[in-house]
Amino acid sequence: MSIWDEYRSKLCTPQQAVQIVRSGDWVDYGSNNSMPFSLDEALAERRGELHAVKIRGNLTPGPIRVIECDPDMDHFVYNTWHCGAYERKMCDEGRAFFSPMLFRNLEWYYRKFLTVDVAMLSVAPMDAEGYFSLSGAAGALTGPVAVAKKIILEVNEALPVIPGGPETKIHVSRADAITEAGYRPLWQMAAPPPTETDSRIAGQLIPHITDGTTLQLGIGGMPNALGELLADSDVRDLGMHTELCSDGYLALEKAGKLTNLRKKTDPGIGVMGLAIGTKELYDWIDENPKLRIEPLRIVNCPSIIAGLDRVVSINSCLNVDLYGQVASESVGTRQISGTGGQLDFVTGASDAEHGCSFLCMSSSYTDRNGTRHSRILPSLSGDIVTTPRSQAYWIVTEYGAVNLAGKTTWERADALISIAHPDFREELIRSAEKQHIWLASNRR
Repeated sequence: MSIWDEYRSKLCTPQQAVQIVRSGDWVDYGSNNSMPFSLDEALAERRGELHAVKIRGNLTPGPIRVIECDPDMDHFVYNTWHCGAYERKMCDEGRAFFSPMLFRNLEWYYRKFLTVDVAMLSVAPMDAEGYFSLSGAAGALTGPVAVAKKIILEVNEALPVIPGGPETKIHVSRADAITEAGYRPLWQMAAPPPTETDSRIAGQLIPHITDGTTLQLGIGGMPNALGELLADSDVRDLGMHTELCSDGYLALEKAGKLTNLRKKTDPGIGVMGLAIGTKELYDWIDENPKLRIEPLRIVNCPSIIAGLDRVVSINSCLNVDLYGQVASESVGTRQISGTGGQLDFVTGASDAEHGCSFLCMSSSYTDRNGTRHSRILPSLSGDIVTTPRSQAYWIVTEYGAVNLAGKTTWERADALISIAHPDFREELIRSAEKQHIWLASNRR
């Protein structure tokens, strides 16, 4: 049987494909643009037949039909490894649950501890050798694909094909059923225009980025501002080794700054684990021989990151307390996003001989009632610690950048207060005194 005969023999409607699912099953959906929307709709249609089906997702755009059709969660229970905006809303409403993790350990969880009865994935069209690319979700899917008892593929002609190793694609022989979604437009995540604060924070980072630096960037206005500053700078031959490839890297490519030529490992190749951005980004990464996608156990491995040597990791956080504890994923107990790979890159970049890690935030924010709040706090109060104080390195606001590595509690308090919003510095000093982490000689 040829690969095309095998393909046709497994081709069916979404409604036929989801008959594989049984009550009590664990079902994994693909991450981000690998979300199988047609299969999700078909599974939701089976609501009356199924009970206690547990579903895992990750950074998935909504709406997710199995959530929408079952507000009491008698039939479907949705769990996410990392909240996007829709998943955050569902967690807020008690209609979904969060699963703590480190991205580098995701595949380990699956191989050692988790059951996947059915994996449902959106994939790029099959190639001449019978393989489907896992596209911009490949880094997060190697675990569920490896252990899934049954696999359903939803083919989306819009998905880019990103060069990668054998684990970043799946052969037609592994599929139990195949459906076709035609050309379904992809989820696009455009970074907001950088604010003045974003630009000031980015300006604090520029002195630490030199010729040949390999960059790991998150997504958002600040990385966008950094890309604009670097595009106008004299820095050359930047590299990419990142969990998430976003439009910030495309801006560097357009400016001729992203060559990857000086990388100690994978010279000439930009490495990623995931890709989310605009259509222009998807067009750039499609079949681009200068880029490669790999499993997150590789991309986010601290020893591999450290081996890059001249690596700068830049991520965002929400709050930092005077002890140096960093909260990047929750406000109190409200889950905002997830740990993701922040701690992976903090660890790896800190271990690199000429590397460093930066966690960035505005010094304050204004709530919907117009009240200003400090992001530097006396102590975290219920916030989930993403980066422990023992591993905190550079913390950056628009007022400066401070290195906490090796510092005592009173030195940390002094440093962090120096980059807090001026309106809160005296109040923070009083809190530090009460917490016995302040020297009178600190006061300037």
